[in-house]
Amino acid sequence: MSTEETGRETAPATAEPSDPRSLVAEYAVDTEEHVNAPGVVIRPDDVQATLRTLRDEAGLDHCSCVTAQEYDDRFETIYHLKSYDDATRELSVVVPTSKDDPRSESAEPVYRTADWHEREAYDLVGIEYDDHPDLRRILLPETWQGHPLSQDYDQDRPQVVAFDENANPLAPDDQAESDTMLLNVGPHHPATHGVLHLEVTLDGEQVVDIDPDIGYIHRCEEQMCQSGTYRHQIMPYPDRWDWGGGGLLNEWAYARAAESLADIEVPDYAQVVRTMAAELSRILSHLLATGAYALDVVGDFTATFMYAIQDREKVQNILEELTGQRLMFNYFRLGGVVWDLPEPREDFFELIREFLDGLPERVQEYHDLLTTNEILQLRTVDVGVLEPETAKSYGCTGPVARGSGVDYDLRRDDPYGYYDELDWDVVTEDGCDNFARLQVRLREVEESAKIIEQCVDLLENWPEDDREIQANVPRTLKPEPDTEVYRAVEAAKGELGIYIRSDGTDSPARFKIRGGSFSNLQSLPEMAEGEYIPDMIAALGSLDTIMGEVDR
Repeated sequence: MSTEETGRETAPATAEPSDPRSLVAEYAVDTEEHVNAPGVVIRPDDVQATLRTLRDEAGLDHCSCVTAQEYDDRFETIYHLKSYDDATRELSVVVPTSKDDPRSESAEPVYRTADWHEREAYDLVGIEYDDHPDLRRILLPETWQGHPLSQDYDQDRPQVVAFDENANPLAPDDQAESDTMLLNVGPHHPATHGVLHLEVTLDGEQVVDIDPDIGYIHRCEEQMCQSGTYRHQIMPYPDRWDWGGGGLLNEWAYARAAESLADIEVPDYAQVVRTMAAELSRILSHLLATGAYALDVVGDFTATFMYAIQDREKVQNILEELTGQRLMFNYFRLGGVVWDLPEPREDFFELIREFLDGLPERVQEYHDLLTTNEILQLRTVDVGVLEPETAKSYGCTGPVARGSGVDYDLRRDDPYGYYDELDWDVVTEDGCDNFARLQVRLREVEESAKIIEQCVDLLENWPEDDREIQANVPRTLKPEPDTEVYRAVEAAKGELGIYIRSDGTDSPARFKIRGGSFSNLQSLPEMAEGEYIPDMIAALGSLDTIMGEVDR
């Protein structure tokens, strides 16, 4: 395909020696500069060769996100690449395709995580990927007509969703001779941590195939953000991607992307307040994950689950004092936070310290009830194994990756907020199993407490005349047209990233959400195939999936 067909002008590929673009100069037809990363433009039939070179020779082994979009003269796929060893080494691989035939090679043979990402791109935008192992819709029913994020989508067209009988993917034509059985798990909530449907094929009681079926609560969050203004209307949405308590972390993901796009510098005082609030939000999420996991594995409602809810209430009381809300916080603003700490400040600090003082004893109780529990150990140790290289190939992040020994945490590896000024440790476990993922979350609660305590110490002694909660941000933000940025934070479930492309107006032309749970959930078949049904439920629970950032 010629560059004329894609609407791009041909330009020589230039790169510094340390620039990974120099390794793929033979495939490049152009270069770009995004706000956060260099970009290289390649032909749609060179995707696999380019990505394989970047993975194997440049060490860009993390396909963080895949963004698809349509312009007036072309379609485009962007592969956002990073390194697990150095998250600040980033590259955007841009693949334009013609308007009349939006088709390119699939990245799935290079990065397994591209499977679901490209299916979503096909489903919502309409780009087709050759050599993809299973190119079908992922968020919308197979009978859906059109692609909702394409420019020619007819929103008034009626949609008729037909009922198709589930087929056993492993059974032969003669069903009477088959020893396998198809079992539907979900989409009712309690068994699946959200509105998730698992099509499970069993051989006896052993799982031989799993096909996660998502999209039951797809709410068009990306389109809603594209309809809102940067300054005022987008920030309330991120809380709704994680109703487990991690909303403040999600708000930070949008804030970081938009602040990079508009070159907004956040005051130090506001950074400390953000950091403290974010770690309280992380504790809120991890406590729910721990309590729910006790229900999944040992059926412990009266002790562990209720203990977790009790401790969450304490955190919610603190965050309610700070934000005015108990779950949908809407506290961050571009350039800082919406208001300062509640008065009297001494009472607020005492509320936090009282919680922190009692937390070590409570964490020890969780260990007594769970990690030393022989029944839980039988259900989790050496069960749901996810090897490090497999986790990387699927783009796993957060406690799921760190439970497989992958030492990757954006708070340290791509610092933002006040994290690089504080004393704390990244938690990893080498077990690669359900037990290791549980251990990581419990230990991260303790690390979050260390961060919060240091933030409180700083805030208590912060000069009163230097408590600047927000930068001077214009009421209307209109970034330069075709400015592109992808920024991410370490959210409760893993890397939460936002891609934004501006068009010169006060609303994004493209707003793409990369949820940690999306890639983490994709790895479930690797963990559960070959295990028994209860082990599959334990593996699913260990992922701590939140469907709000899977379906979006």
